[in-house]
Amino acid sequence: MANYTAADIKALREKTAAGMMDVKKALDEADGDMAKAEEILRVKGLKGVTKREGRTASNGLVTARAEGGAGTLVEVLCETDFVAKGERFGALADEVLGVAVASRATDAESLLAADTDGGKTVKDLLDEANATIGEKIEVKRVARLEGQNVVSYLHKTSPDLPAQIGVLVATQGGDEGTARDIAMHIAAFSPSVLDRSEIAEETVENERRVAEATAREEGKPEAALPKIVEGRVNGFFKENVLLEQAFAKDAKKTVAKVLEEAGATATGFARFRVGG
Repeated sequence: MANYTAADIKALREKTAAGMMDVKKALDEADGDMAKAEEILRVKGLKGVTKREGRTASNGLVTARAEGGAGTLVEVLCETDFVAKGERFGALADEVLGVAVASRATDAESLLAADTDGGKTVKDLLDEANATIGEKIEVKRVARLEGQNVVSYLHKTSPDLPAQIGVLVATQGGDEGTARDIAMHIAAFSPSVLDRSEIAEETVENERRVAEATAREEGKPEAALPKIVEGRVNGFFKENVLLEQAFAKDAKKTVAKVLEEAGATATGFARFRVGG
């Protein structure tokens, strides 16, 4: 007869995030010894880390922290939403974010090499979590911004999941309320650049060619083509350039106008969406 209870199974699952059958097998092998069962799960899990490297991690969360004129944004991925919304995964992401802030990491590579308080690297930390949880877990992206005012904003796309969208925005002048409004706008409207100077001329010329070809296909008058093409290219800018987008809270104003009225200037932003 098994020397453990349903409560033991539940406790070990919550502690390790391992599957039901894996937990039961570990407890059977350990004759009910919780510490030994946890070690068994970890050892077996570490053996499977390499096998999981080729699997797809498309769930997870985005987490952020902004303070003292600096902000850090981190995307941590796993394979299933079950793991993504678990306390263990959330705690792991918080620990990874803390290391990212302390190490001033600006990309995933530098964060993975950074040391945790326990003396191991973030990569070691993820490998251990990979082993006990039984899913591929990875840091996908990292962003860091500095400025006079830096705010972060996290958005849940589902009440059952952790934040799936995260934003950092840096501003000069103005107040924190305005910066937060801009961050919320960025979360909703997903601009790709701050201003049009950041868009490659090659991209703009391609949009111009497509606009002209489309207008000709629609049978637009030749004389009207230049105006139509420029209108559509400007539409492309309004869709992708933060400062030229219609502001979420007042579509009659652009983001640039809102910032101007607040005496502020946006100096940078970052936006992550899980799996995006």
